[in-house]
Amino acid sequence: MKILLVHQNFPAQFVHLSPELARRGHEVAALSMIDVPPMPGVTGYRSIAKVGTKSEHQWALDTEAKLIRAHAATVKASAMRRDGYVPDVIVAHPGWGDTLFLKDVWPEARLALYCEFFYGYKDSDHDFDPEFPPVKDEIEHRCGVKVKQLPQRLMFPMANAGISPTHFQASSYPRPFADRITVIHDGIDTDKLRPRDDGHIKFASGTSLTRADEVVTFVGRNLEPYRGYHIFMRALPELQRLRPRAHFVIIGGDGVSYGRAADKGTTWKETFLNEVRAQLDMSRIHFVGRLNYAVFTEVLSLSRLHIYLTYPFVLSWSMLEAMALGAPILGSDTAPVRELIRDGENGMLTPFFEPKALAERAAMMLADDGLRARLSANARQTIVDGYDLKTRCLPRQIEWVEGLEKLDPLPPMFEG
Repeated sequence: MKILLVHQNFPAQFVHLSPELARRGHEVAALSMIDVPPMPGVTGYRSIAKVGTKSEHQWALDTEAKLIRAHAATVKASAMRRDGYVPDVIVAHPGWGDTLFLKDVWPEARLALYCEFFYGYKDSDHDFDPEFPPVKDEIEHRCGVKVKQLPQRLMFPMANAGISPTHFQASSYPRPFADRITVIHDGIDTDKLRPRDDGHIKFASGTSLTRADEVVTFVGRNLEPYRGYHIFMRALPELQRLRPRAHFVIIGGDGVSYGRAADKGTTWKETFLNEVRAQLDMSRIHFVGRLNYAVFTEVLSLSRLHIYLTYPFVLSWSMLEAMALGAPILGSDTAPVRELIRDGENGMLTPFFEPKALAERAAMMLADDGLRARLSANARQTIVDGYDLKTRCLPRQIEWVEGLEKLDPLPPMFEG
C-alpha cells in the first residue's frame, strides 16, 4: 500500500509510525514544510512556502498563512502526481492548512486526519482561565475562534476517518465527524523509559542532583499559563517553606506555544518569577530551558514528584513519560489529566486555580515515602498497560492505517 503522511513538522506524531509502516512492506512517503529527516524506508518531499503575509487583520492573517501553506503543498502534490505518484492512503495533520486541497490532487486516495485538538469558544481552553479572558467581546471572540477552526472544518466532509491520542482530545471535535475518530495514543516506549537510580544532573552553578536529593520537576514546552506555570510559581514560596531541602527543576522555553504572548518586552517566565522572586530561595530553583531528549528524561528520572498542570487542552507527552519513569504525579484536576490520573491510585489531583492547595498537597506527597512508592508503581503500570508503544499503541495504529484501504475513497460527507 502507498501511504503518504503529511505534517508541517514531520515526523512529529508520526515518528514511530512511519518506519514501522515501511518495515511492514508499505511504500511510505512524507510531505512536510521542512526537509524530511532521514528515516528507514521513508521518502521525503518538501513543499516550500514563504508564509510572509500582508494582511493586517488577525483573522485574515491566520487564514492567509494557512492558504499559502495549502497552495505550496498542492503545487508539490501536483508535481508528485505528474511523476506518477498516487497514494492509496493519506494520513495528515490538518491544523496548518497543508492538507486542504490534497483530495483535489488525489481524489481516489483515502484521507484520514490526525485529530490533535479542535478549538472551541465556550467551556474550553479559550475561556478556562478568568485571569486571561478572551481579549475580544463575546461575538468577536466567537467569530475569531470559528476562523481558527476553518482548516479542520473544511477537511471533515472529505475525510474518511480520524485518529486522536486521548478521549478528551477526540471529544473536542464536533459531530458527526467525532464519530469517525478512533482513539489511540502516540505511545510511550516503556522499555527505554523505566525507573532508574543512576541519574544525575549538574548545573553551571556547581550544584549536582541525584536520586538521593528531593527533586521536584515541572515541564512545559514553554513556560506559560496554558500549562499552569503561573499557578506553579505562586505555589513555590509556600512549598519551599514546607520543604526546605527540596530542589525545583523547571524545564521549558521562554516563548509562547499556546494562547497570548506576555506584555511586550517581557516573557511569561519573567512575569511570574518576578511576582514571587522576593519570597523564593533561588539557590534551590533551577530554570534549565529546553533540553535534548536524553537529558530531559535523565532529569525526569530524578523526580521525587512531578507537577503537571494544564488547561483543558492537549495532554503533554511529558506527563506520560514521567509516569513511565516512575515519577509520582501531582496533576491539575482538569479533564485531560483525569483521563489518566485516578486521584489517590496512580497519582494525585489538585484544583488548578489554588496555589496553596497545590503547595500543601505536594508537601504531603513529598513527606510520605510509602504513598509515593505506591503511586509511582501504579503510574508506571498505567502506562505499560494502556500506553506502551510496542505492545499497545503502535500495533493498533498500524491496524488502523491498514484498515483505511478498505474504506470507500469518497466518504459519506464528501462534497466534491
